[in-house]
Amino acid sequence: MEFIDQGIEEYARLHTEPENDLLKELVRETHAMVSQPRMLSGHLQGRFLSFIAKVYQPALILEIGTYTGYSALCMAEGLKADGRLITIDVNEELVDFQRKYFDKSPWGNQITQHLGNALDIIPTLNKKYDLVFIDADKENYINYFHLIVPRMQQGGIILSDN
Repeated sequence: MEFIDQGIEEYARLHTEPENDLLKELVRETHAMVSQPRMLSGHLQGRFLSFIAKVYQPALILEIGTYTGYSALCMAEGLKADGRLITIDVNEELVDFQRKYFDKSPWGNQITQHLGNALDIIPTLNKKYDLVFIDADKENYINYFHLIVPRMQQGGIILSDN
């Protein structure tokens, strides 16, 4: 099912900054090694996330649903110099894959991974977020939203996929 007119999508592709080499490598390995590579955020969405983060320059980002780490790396591009990005994912098999790419990036020491159910993990973090990206477990979006709103900095941004 197509949601965006092909002409508009082609225009966006032609006028969007290309992926860096690390993201290209991550995409190739995701398609070669991981089941369901279509779950990858992808070029246009990744550049959008990067743009939002670069404009907003968050000190603390929370990502719910990491998959192979593409969107986390895109958002990390906009972190403040001393900023942090926290990821949460339930897939134990992808933790090392994510970490490999996080550590290859300039932001590896700024990215913290949590493995488990976000509904259980979020209440234990006791943080105030500038930017939150929700991209996991669609049926729990409303529950994530209710957990996240009181933990947002004033003026913070919540983004969700789908």
